[in-house]
Amino acid sequence: KKSARTVGDVLGKFHPHGDSACYEAMVLMAQPFSYRYPLVDGQGNWGAPDDPKSFAAMRYTESRLSKISEILLNELGQGTVDYQPNFDGTLAEPQYLPARLPHILLNGTTGIAVGMATDIPPHNINEIADAAVMLLDNPKARLDDVLEIVQGPDFPTEAEIISPKSEIRKIYEQGRGSVIVVF
Repeated sequence: KKSARTVGDVLGKFHPHGDSACYEAMVLMAQPFSYRYPLVDGQGNWGAPDDPKSFAAMRYTESRLSKISEILLNELGQGTVDYQPNFDGTLAEPQYLPARLPHILLNGTTGIAVGMATDIPPHNINEIADAAVMLLDNPKARLDDVLEIVQGPDFPTEAEIISPKSEIRKIYEQGRGSVIVVF
């Protein structure tokens, strides 16, 4: 359906803020060069790697949930999370979104708040799934055990990571650092 309809539904039912911020968030979720695993399957002009803000207006694009979004949201109606009233009390919305895998590690995130910032890189879905199973089986596993499975970040741009493994380990251990990539 038209992206404008989806944006209107989101604003009207769950998030009564600016439509441009809502649409730009949807655009990011549709761009395969922005998200390692896009959550939106978009039709139309959703921007380009060299100009990600060149996307068409929401009245020209169409969108639907991607397959991975359907998998991530599959347990929503199964009582796995509690619900709360939406902003005007007319609908119920989940307090949290259930996910079979830790989505924040799959697609990463960037955020800025007062006095702090974060930048979590995306990772390979198979490595994260295997590491999650390993941690469920062995909750006392060490970082080195996890890094036997998770090789490091996995960017959607197919960039090659040239940082040494020791630097990548330090990033996971300390929660700060940078990854060097080449295209």
